[in-house]
Amino acid sequence: MVIDADTGQTPPSAAERMAEHDRRIGNERILPASRQAAAEFAPAVIAPPEPQRQPARLPNERMAAALADMTRKQPWGQKPRGTAHRPARNPTRPPPTADTRKTIVTSKWWDAKGPRTIELGSQGQRELTGGFMTLFFVALIAAIVALFIAPILLLVAAFLLFRFGGNILGPIGAGLIDKAITQKG
Repeated sequence: MVIDADTGQTPPSAAERMAEHDRRIGNERILPASRQAAAEFAPAVIAPPEPQRQPARLPNERMAAALADMTRKQPWGQKPRGTAHRPARNPTRPPPTADTRKTIVTSKWWDAKGPRTIELGSQGQRELTGGFMTLFFVALIAAIVALFIAPILLLVAAFLLFRFGGNILGPIGAGLIDKAITQKG
């Protein structure tokens, strides 16, 4: 707490000093409109009556009809909003089930045990997708690093990947596929 050594009192705060400065200059504080409950407890102050606004006019029949017609129109010939929409589905196609199984045919290039046909559930699909996305991003980061360090190294790595890619990616892909097959579903 700050105490003035000359007077022995606490000096006014910055907000109080600013309010006093504004009063001396002639600026009045802008207060928010008081609430009804606060007016009950406040002492009665006689103030000039505020000007009353004109009450809103009720719309006539022609205006109501024009408004209804404007809201009924939909862009590009769509149906009005109040109707139920059908799902955008081919009626000849059966609806999807909770556990849709997906059949995948592997290749010898990225599956050492391939070519083989496997059927994966939703958990196996997530595992396979996650494994291959991880492999892709690791290869992408390695390619970017090689591009900055030695661009010729990136060209050599690309040549080796195309030449011996089946021998490098095959065992990695087979491991990812086997892991996806062992997942439940």
